[in-house]
Formats: sequence, structure tokens, C-alpha cells
Amino acid sequence: MRFGLIWSEVGNGLRRNLSMVVSVVLVTFISLTFVGTAVLLQMQIGQMKNYWYDRAQVAVYMCTETDACQGGAASAQNVEAVKKQLESPELSQYIQKFYFEDQQQAYQRFKQQFKGNQIADFVTPDMIPQTFWVNLKDPNNSAVLTETLSGSTGVQSVVDQRSYLDQIFSILNAASITAIGIAAIMLIAAVLLIATTIRLSAFSRRREIGIMRLVGASNRFIQTPFIIEGVIAALVGSVLSSVVIALGVQFFVHDFLGQRIQSINFVGLDQAWLVIPLLIVIGVVLAAASANFAIKRYLKV
Repeated sequence: MRFGLIWSEVGNGLRRNLSMVVSVVLVTFISLTFVGTAVLLQMQIGQMKNYWYDRAQVAVYMCTETDACQGGAASAQNVEAVKKQLESPELSQYIQKFYFEDQQQAYQRFKQQFKGNQIADFVTPDMIPQTFWVNLKDPNNSAVLTETLSGSTGVQSVVDQRSYLDQIFSILNAASITAIGIAAIMLIAAVLLIATTIRLSAFSRRREIGIMRLVGASNRFIQTPFIIEGVIAALVGSVLSSVVIALGVQFFVHDFLGQRIQSINFVGLDQAWLVIPLLIVIGVVLAAASANFAIKRYLKV
């Protein structure tokens, strides 16, 4: 096979259909950027789950004067009774540690959390419940505490903080699924655009193809330049997408978000380098497959 002639045909095809090639590059770039974003977002969700689920606490909120508890606000005896239950052999086997937060401590923490928010000016210490914060050895055993303490006198509610995390992760999963959906639509558009570009390129070179057939050129020799054209266009789009993903992770996620939200361990370049080869493989394989299909269909016409 004469590689010089093949690459000459590839160059001619790219020049003749430059606008379509640029369109393929842009569509591939956008679609693979969405794919990479969705994959990294799923990595981030998994990383956050592993970190926060193990640290999620069970909060045992005691009744306050503003709660609709049957016995009114929790008394010192009620607090002591809950503490003894947590220290009992039945529950202590599930508990790693726990600590008690009185109303004044809870009020100070509330003021710190909502510093600068007008709501902090209207809240008084008696409105904040006394709370037992419980760390479990296995967070999946939170139901044991809920069932045991929910009916205790002076207990307003028992809340597993993982329920709040589930809501956050649901939103992140929805965003990830949306990105995947958009990426799928864009990839379909890229495949169709590559196929159209190859067919137009073949049509513009129909005389050359006819001459090649007359001199006995094989279908493989005729098809190869067109497939390479599609692969090159998709490869450029894949590389651009990889560059954007790497820069986004470094400057936006690591330098911007990482410096401002230090309580979260964000994905980094290590994860990005795992995603980048996947993007390039997806782009090249789809381009090669769609170009091969298009030129075979054209040659049969």
C-alpha cells in the first residue's frame, strides 16, 4: 500500500471540506467535554460518599419549649436518661463515640454558621435544642439508634445526617445524568456529521475514485484516506476536550474550589489523566466506525 499517496489524498480531502472538518472538531470537542465532565462528577460523588458517609453523625435532638413535645422541654433527668441509654451495652456496641452539646454551645455554633445572615438575629439560645452527636462504628446501623431513642421522653427527633447527604448526592447525580444525556446527543450528532463529511468528501472526489477503480485499486485502498480524515478530525476534537478537562480540573476545581472549600477532597489531575485516554479512545473509535460505514455505503451506490 502506497502510504505517500494515501496521505496526499487525506490532505486534499481535509482542505476541500475544511468547514465540515471544523464542524466535526467542534461537535466532538463539546460532546467529549460533557462526557469527561460527567465521568469526573461521578468520581467526585464516589469520593465524597466514601469520605462523608463514614463521618456522618446521628443527631439526637432533645425537646425545647417551642417543640410540640408531650412533656415540654427536656429536663436534666431526660438528658441523663438518654446518656445512660447510649452508654448501655445494647447501644454502646454500635457507637464509636458521642458527645453532648447544650443549648448555649449549640447557639454559639449556630451563630458562627449563620454569621452575617439576618436569621441569626432572631434566634435565641432557648430555641436551639440540646443535642447528642453520635458517631457510629458502622453508619448503616443508624436505624438501631432511631428505633431505640425515638420514643424516649424528652427526645424530639433522631436524625441520621446521611439523609441530608443523600439529597445533595441526588442533585449531583441528576447533574451527572444530564451531562451524560447531553453528551450522548452530541456524540450522535458527531457521528452523523462525520458520516456526512465523509460522503461529501467522497462525492467531491468521485472522478478520482472512478479512476482508482479502473486501475484496479482495492476498496481498502480507496476507503483508508476517508477513514483517516474522520479520525484526524475527531482526534483534534478529543485532544481539545482533554486539554479543557485538564485545565478545568487544575484551575477551577483544584485552585479555585479547593482553596475555598477545604472540607471537601476534590478530584485532581490524577483522576483527569484517567479520563483523558478514555475521551480520546471514544472519539477515535466513533470516528473510525462512522467514517468506515459512510464510505462503504457510498462505494456500494
